[in-house]
Amino acid sequence: MTWKASLSTNYTDGMLILHKGQIVYETYSGCLNERGKHAAMSMTKSLTGLLAEILVVEGKLDSTAKVDTIIPELKNSAFGSATVRQVMDMTTSLKYSEDYADPNADIWVYSKAASPFPKPSGDKGPNGYFEYLQTLKKDTINHGEVFGYKTVNSDTLGWIISKVTGKDMTSLLSERIWMKMGAEQDGYMTVDAKGVPFAGGGISAGLRDMGRIGQLMLNGGKINGQQLFPNKVVENIQAGGDKKAFAAAGYKTLEGGSYHSMWWVMHNEHGAFAARGVHGQTIYVDPTAEMVIVRFSSFPSAANSKIDPTSLPAYQAVAKYLLNKDREK
Repeated sequence: MTWKASLSTNYTDGMLILHKGQIVYETYSGCLNERGKHAAMSMTKSLTGLLAEILVVEGKLDSTAKVDTIIPELKNSAFGSATVRQVMDMTTSLKYSEDYADPNADIWVYSKAASPFPKPSGDKGPNGYFEYLQTLKKDTINHGEVFGYKTVNSDTLGWIISKVTGKDMTSLLSERIWMKMGAEQDGYMTVDAKGVPFAGGGISAGLRDMGRIGQLMLNGGKINGQQLFPNKVVENIQAGGDKKAFAAAGYKTLEGGSYHSMWWVMHNEHGAFAARGVHGQTIYVDPTAEMVIVRFSSFPSAANSKIDPTSLPAYQAVAKYLLNKDREK
């Protein structure tokens, strides 16, 4: 498959490639253009994880602390006995299903609770993210044993961040990253009925601004001559998480990988890591090739396992191409 064919096959709405901090490729299709914004979906999680890792490195958040010592409201939920790190790496033990193809999965109950619209008369279900998180029960396995991709971890982490800093996740992201990185557009965040930001998937933003996020990660927290956060933050994320716990989850297209601070770590020869969202969203950072790829997509299936076989090899091919061009110089 050619590069161009892969774009249409994967329902690409926008693609941006940065090499050594410069745009070397940019294309838009469908309803998206350079002035438009696109749902980042679960790439939002990686920004939530980034904020948490910054707080950990700065000594403002103890990753070994039990969640209920920070959020007493979660004492009787599954999260209460988990550590902050287990939430950050999604190795919590939860009775919760995130199968988007199953209309009866817990994710849809969660979505109903989080809806910003008024609840129907007589509705007795939880209202908002935080109320729902308090209802979750622990599964039979121990925390820390198995990676389980569950959005509720991200919103719990957003709550932890707000408890520690006294600011919601959106305000902190704006102050620490967005306002300082040279963003050319505002980002937008969906909220629940009580105004709580959707830390697990609520951001909509422009393609180039997500490219700036990728460049920040590639540069170890530095952009436009400013160090926005310590290089140690990126070092920690790139080092990855528990490979054994990740392998137990059975991700066929990401074998040998791990998940750490809500970033997907490939552990390939280039040391690549990524922010990923359903329907094909990604920020792919390749330190060896000094490359950042950002893709917005509208792939019909939510699962990225359907798109990985034609996207991950394409990213690696571009990285090799750029490295070869550098050698020719």
